[in-house]
Amino acid sequence: MSSPDIASILENSRELDRLRKEQEEVLVEINKLHKKLQATPEVVEKPGDSSLARLKATYIQAKDLSEREVTISNLLLSQLDTFLPSGLPGQQRIKMDGNDSKRKRMKCDSDISRLSPSMWRYIEACVSLKDEQVAARVTSAAEKDEWFVVKVINFDEKTKEFEVLDEEPGDDEEGSGQKKYKLPASCIIPFPKRNDPLSTQEFPAGRNVLAVYPGTTALYKATVISTPRKRKSDEYLLEFDDDEEDGALPQRTVPFHKVVPLPEGHRQ
Repeated sequence: MSSPDIASILENSRELDRLRKEQEEVLVEINKLHKKLQATPEVVEKPGDSSLARLKATYIQAKDLSEREVTISNLLLSQLDTFLPSGLPGQQRIKMDGNDSKRKRMKCDSDISRLSPSMWRYIEACVSLKDEQVAARVTSAAEKDEWFVVKVINFDEKTKEFEVLDEEPGDDEEGSGQKKYKLPASCIIPFPKRNDPLSTQEFPAGRNVLAVYPGTTALYKATVISTPRKRKSDEYLLEFDDDEEDGALPQRTVPFHKVVPLPEGHRQ
């Protein structure tokens, strides 16, 4: 197992820990709302009360975190399966009688049975991203990570790699045509569904995120200043790192479907 592979597994492990901690925080908030409604159920009948809306939002957030945990868990399983031997160490090898076609059929059946339901769900989720725009870490230089908006062309179920298309390469790129890349799943982050804002996890004020800089197809680290729910719109108000103008960081609006979690260990 190479160092980059180990680093990717450790990164996903840290992301799994972060998701579980965030789930615990959401569960605490849900329990608080449950206690409030049990103690004073009449409060929901008061004009302007948002208790039920807040409860729905926290349930949606809990659901999103749970689904993200499943995705990361499945990714870790696939990464570990890649490096684990198919047989037990030191397992006795018995010479089999019979023709080659029978042995090949048995091996094929064994390979199919090794795919667990969770692995099938993971593969189906990856395949479903075809023709979708996603955030992709196209390059990972020694000093910084570069993330761009790309379109998924295909997902290879054998290599667990995405083939993506950078439809708008930068002016400093060699050549003027579109560029294709093959990337592992650890370099891909799906965007929230544009047409389903209510089922999308909302990042609280103060949270660091990765967001598409207005007018570009590049993603940069930013800090949430105000949320779509608070602004009563479908946009975040963000401050991008290294975006200083006249000695201050301007606040910029970015649609919710162009904001994703900041990857662990992000370098900019």
